[in-house]
Amino acid sequence: MHALLDLIARHRQGHALGVTSICSAHPIVIEASLRQAQRSGQSLVLFEATCNQVNQDGGYTGMTPADFVQFVHGIARRVDFDVARIALGGDHLGPNPWTALDAAAAMDKAEVMVAAYVAAGFRKIHLDCSMACAGDPEPLPEAEIVRRAVRLARASEAAWQQAGGEAPVYVIGTEVPVPGGATEAIEGLALTTPQAALATIEAHRVAFQDAGLGDAWGRVIASVVQPGVEFDHHDVIDYDSAKAQALSQSITSVPGMVFEAHSTDYQTRDGLAALVRDHFAILKVGPGLTFALREALWALDAIEREWIAADRQARLREVTVQRMQAAPGYWQRYYHGQGRGLATDLQYSLSDRIRYYWPDAQIEQARQQLFDNLRADPPPLPLIGQYLPHALHAFRTGTATLDPQSLAMAHVSAVLSDYHHACHDQDHA
Repeated sequence: MHALLDLIARHRQGHALGVTSICSAHPIVIEASLRQAQRSGQSLVLFEATCNQVNQDGGYTGMTPADFVQFVHGIARRVDFDVARIALGGDHLGPNPWTALDAAAAMDKAEVMVAAYVAAGFRKIHLDCSMACAGDPEPLPEAEIVRRAVRLARASEAAWQQAGGEAPVYVIGTEVPVPGGATEAIEGLALTTPQAALATIEAHRVAFQDAGLGDAWGRVIASVVQPGVEFDHHDVIDYDSAKAQALSQSITSVPGMVFEAHSTDYQTRDGLAALVRDHFAILKVGPGLTFALREALWALDAIEREWIAADRQARLREVTVQRMQAAPGYWQRYYHGQGRGLATDLQYSLSDRIRYYWPDAQIEQARQQLFDNLRADPPPLPLIGQYLPHALHAFRTGTATLDPQSLAMAHVSAVLSDYHHACHDQDHA
């Protein structure tokens, strides 16, 4: 966290620096991120887990906060990456996994979750109590959102005092879809107004001070706002710096803080760089990375169809679609098409609901078989170039091997390189 605080301080001093917040629990994405950091000499890699993904009940990954720490650190040790260079964050920490309960019960669960995150070593804590619980008015009044966030900050501080180590830093604000993404297509996107952004910050500042959390308020490093970036199943709203200037400049009046931008997935390289220059210095990305992983896996599946005998093929793509259709719980609220439209969304939607299915035992078995097939009988370079040109380039420049996992990581790294450029390279241009 010292590295993160230093980075934000340098950004406030006028350097075009930011940090990529990698929101994924897929081991290939995590390993790709660490290897990218090794190659580029990054001093800090930030991984975040969401409240739905990781919590005391296991979340959809089956991992508690302590499990997630062991999982990430285990990958780091395997690739010889110094775990001291890894920062861990909790995203949208609040009652969202338990909104079917009344607010009292849901907030009790949220307190336990936040304490578990901090006890496990997470030190970047996004407080998000914006969602209504059973019996709550909708939308929830901001005063109540703030009151609940302060309650979770108090739980976090108590857990830190007991655990020791570096003090947690906080992110406030909730001007984004709930964790997991929007359920409908984007129909117009309103930027956060400067007035609303500053009012949210001030309301939290007063509430922290009134609760005796003045020291914790000094560790609030960012507020989440909507700078005009979003994506739905098929479309991306690209960042328009000119439209965001009033919002961008408003944070310069708040000491020690930057803005955090969610849903930056699929933004262009130039768009990401502009976001960082405009003080949206924490760039969160998740589905964009697992979407790239899916692209790589489908490409390897296509190579297998052309190169491996039919009776040996793993047919990963076919197995995955069948499993998604058999267990629709992770996508049926999001995808409403039929026939070809549904088949397209299941595989290619930018919201990437497919990411929830990679741990499925049958899908994982097919992935392993696909990789084993291509390891036993490596395809020729022209075939790799046909389907994975980024990975072939990485192989030819010495940053990847022809192992299928290395090729998949190289494809994911092509996305990560845009974030690295936005967050680091600008300061040296």
